[in-house]
Formats: sequence, structure tokens, C-alpha cells
Amino acid sequence: MISEILFIVQESPEGGYEAWAPGFSIYTEADTDEELRQMILDAVRCHFDPGDLPHLVRVHFVREEVLAL
Repeated sequence: MISEILFIVQESPEGGYEAWAPGFSIYTEADTDEELRQMILDAVRCHFDPGDLPHLVRVHFVREEVLAL
């Protein structure tokens, strides 16, 4: 059993957010950050058996910016 799982979150080009867990086949998306949190928890519950659920879910938001000179 793993103690925690990490999700990387980026803004989607179509709007909203995309999240995935490196090292696992878990991907989800949502329109708002609040909805995304719930979708992440649902995805984790679907991926793992109840006895194997991680104790913590870390969510790392990555924001890309382009600056013109």
C-alpha cells in the first residue's frame, strides 16, 4: 500500500483543468478547481481497492506563463 499519491494539474487548452498521477494510470478533468478536487478523489477511489487507498492525495498546480520582451 502506498502512503500518498501525487496529482499534477494544468489548465486545459479548452478551459478547465486536467490532472494526472505520474506512475499510475489515473487521469481526470473538470471545469473548476473545486470540481477537480472531487474528481481526483473519485478517480483515486475507483483506481484502488478500498484496503489499498493512499492516506494522502497531493495536488500540485502547474501554471505556465509566457512573457513577451
